Amino acid sequence: MRNDLIVLAGNPNAGKTSLFNAITGARQHVANYPGVTVERKEGYYSHDGLELHIVDLPGTYSLTAYSPEELVAREVLTLESPRVVINIVDASNLDRNLYLTLQLFELGIPVIIALNMMDVAEGRGIEIDAGELSRKLNVPVIPTVARSGKGKEELLAVAARVAREGAGSMIPPQIPYGPDIDPVLHEMEAKISSSGLLTDLYPARWIALKYLEADEEVVTKGRAGYPEVSAELEKMVARVAEHLRKTLDTYPEGIIADYRYGFISAVLKSGVLKHKHDADRLYLSDRIDLVLTHRLAGPLIMALVLYGLYYFAFTGSDAPVRWLQAGFAALGGVIRTHLGPGLLRSLLVNGIIDGVGGILGFVPIIIFIFLGIAFLEDSGYLARAAFMLDRVFRTFGLHGNSFMAYIVGGGIAGGCGVPGVMATRTLRSSNERLATMLTIGFMNCGAKLPVYALLIGAFFARSKPQMMMLLTLISWSMAFLVARFLRSTILRGPNTPFLLELPPYRLPTLRGLAIHTWERSWIYVRKAGTVLLAVSILFWALMNFPRLSESRNAAFDAQRRALVAGLASTVKSPPAEVAGKLAGGSTAAAIDAAQAREALRHSYAGRMGIALEHITRFCGFDWRTNVALVGGVAGKEIVVSVLSTAYSMGRTGSGKEAPLGAVLAADPAWNPLVAFTMILFTMFYVPCIVSVVCLAKEAGSWKWALFSVVFNTSVAFLVAVLVYQGGRLLGLGL
Repeated sequence: MRNDLIVLAGNPNAGKTSLFNAITGARQHVANYPGVTVERKEGYYSHDGLELHIVDLPGTYSLTAYSPEELVAREVLTLESPRVVINIVDASNLDRNLYLTLQLFELGIPVIIALNMMDVAEGRGIEIDAGELSRKLNVPVIPTVARSGKGKEELLAVAARVAREGAGSMIPPQIPYGPDIDPVLHEMEAKISSSGLLTDLYPARWIALKYLEADEEVVTKGRAGYPEVSAELEKMVARVAEHLRKTLDTYPEGIIADYRYGFISAVLKSGVLKHKHDADRLYLSDRIDLVLTHRLAGPLIMALVLYGLYYFAFTGSDAPVRWLQAGFAALGGVIRTHLGPGLLRSLLVNGIIDGVGGILGFVPIIIFIFLGIAFLEDSGYLARAAFMLDRVFRTFGLHGNSFMAYIVGGGIAGGCGVPGVMATRTLRSSNERLATMLTIGFMNCGAKLPVYALLIGAFFARSKPQMMMLLTLISWSMAFLVARFLRSTILRGPNTPFLLELPPYRLPTLRGLAIHTWERSWIYVRKAGTVLLAVSILFWALMNFPRLSESRNAAFDAQRRALVAGLASTVKSPPAEVAGKLAGGSTAAAIDAAQAREALRHSYAGRMGIALEHITRFCGFDWRTNVALVGGVAGKEIVVSVLSTAYSMGRTGSGKEAPLGAVLAADPAWNPLVAFTMILFTMFYVPCIVSVVCLAKEAGSWKWALFSVVFNTSVAFLVAVLVYQGGRLLGLGL
């Protein structure tokens, strides 16, 4: 068995990820490229005894390193020596997609073109002669429909053959760049070849083109290793640039781009591409967009779509949530029945089952929301939402691409702040990027969902979708207001233009939806089973130690003996018989609960929570809530875990245990006003530790990460105080 590297390259929205999923299925994993926060997807596929190692490159329009994605794509192509590049092109947008294809040709790596989304092209009345395109470009061209898997087997068979045998006679054409560029290009190529400047990494002609295109990455490497040769090359570029400026009022990179597009146009017009319909015909996607992106109707439809998503999530997951909660409660009951009182039983029941189980109980809600988000992404609707909100983002000093960072971070409840922060890498302006990073923490990430689900279920059960819709509007509003404040003060600067490609609408496949939902849900479950389990056990220990003194335990024992003796004298029965009948009784249970509560207040966690009450009482939070919020710094799910542990340790363990939501609803320290205030504080306060570390790395300084911690918590406290105190003035929560 051999292992051959094949990379998938293509423009965003060309169906590259769909093809990757169709090929690799479950044999894939996701990580980050070393040194950069750009996602690297890898998988494997066996074909005719050959093990193909497949890497899905980040979507890119060009190999000129203007962004981390473009740089990463280029480095993989040049440094990892792939045997084959499968270039996925959108058949309905060939003229634009083939621009990247020509750049791949210039790298000298064997290229196979996957002519994808043929169904979309046919729906638009576009006829493509794949055989003629293959002859014109002298590379294999395979029509595919990645979503359905059509053409996959033929594509992989060709890829495996090329990986085994090489490209053979199928060598793509060399593109001419005209009388102004070609002479100097040939001269530079000869000088690069003779001097060996970077030729161990890249082809000489490609290096010369990068110098002409003023590619900073390549020029910097050339200067570092070959300063004299690089200086000569730069003088050649300066001469031709000056000539072009005077004669054509342009620059070398402009001429190069023009000739590439001219070459593409000539190829497509030579019998490759035909339109069956008139040029002014509105395609189906365009007709849908007339409604969905309408200036007035579009935002209303978007609000209805979001409301429908939350209704689907809460309604569809209601029964599975109840089943899971009942299952964890039953498991706790079994352990209580078969294991005597003590630290081990407390750890298993209060620390692990009530802690982690309190988080996992809300997994169905998260799965349903992830499923809905995957549908909106795969259908192409989220790109329309970004298009509609661009004007709003610019009003508040943000960039249209901030929309996707917000969405990934939890703009539609269920994202994650870490990839949200990473998604800001597409923003060119450092101030817009920082403003986006610093406000992503206000989005409703998946870690906050268990807190929302718990409190909404306990205090706003009749209006779950409406409450989630309200919380989404609040989080976006606060993010916009804070972004406007930051862009008007410490992050002043002009807005950069926003360009967005609207992909055609597609009906998502069940396989694609399943993969996307599983990937995101598994991250949450894995986190609950590792990090959150460890933090739950830590807080269980903080709630159990130090133990009550012997004198205090003796005082509670004395109360029980007095109760037994008093009742024994009243009913004239032996004390032992009365004690047996009293076990688990209401009065005895009250003593047990009082002892448990005092032990909890006496613990390290209790002392910390009580100390914070001097501040948090203005928000309506008691000491147990404070402990939970401190735990939430590690991850917002921990808030539910710690509350579960704290309240379960105050119960007697007799009878049927009520769910945490019911316990909070019956607790005098809680009411709808406190619950709503708690939700808002959770929404806005310090991002989780992992997000803070990621923000420091992305911003290039811990200064901004610490600013985020202090600023977000200050905003959360101010909002919580205003809401709680304002509510009390209105007579709420009394």
